[in-house]
Amino acid sequence: MYRAVTHDIEVQVEPSFLPDHSDPDEGRFVWAYQVTIANHSDEKVQLLSRYWHITDGLGRAQEVRGAGVVGEQPELGPDESYRYTSVCPLPTTSGIMTGRYTMRSASGALFEVDIPAFSLDLPGADATVN
Repeated sequence: MYRAVTHDIEVQVEPSFLPDHSDPDEGRFVWAYQVTIANHSDEKVQLLSRYWHITDGLGRAQEVRGAGVVGEQPELGPDESYRYTSVCPLPTTSGIMTGRYTMRSASGALFEVDIPAFSLDLPGADATVN
């Protein structure tokens, strides 16, 4: 489990390899990652957009930006949380993801929340520093 807290918003990520969706012979390795976002602040917040920086095991990077997460822009009141699962395909057996969410507070202030860097490694393989 990977964890970061920014502006009283906690983001936890738990990645897992998906062998049934991967095809090593074709150079396709797929991971799911479950994200839990918890609002520990005193006001309602809304997740507006996401930014991901994804680096594969050979050091090749790609950036992904978009509105919300999994088609939603969830609102979280104080002490509420939101959980979603998404996937990341890579052409290598390892990688690393990091990023941030842009949020809006109930007062209208925009702020960014860090997504902790997390490693994508095959089960049983030595963790690779990417």
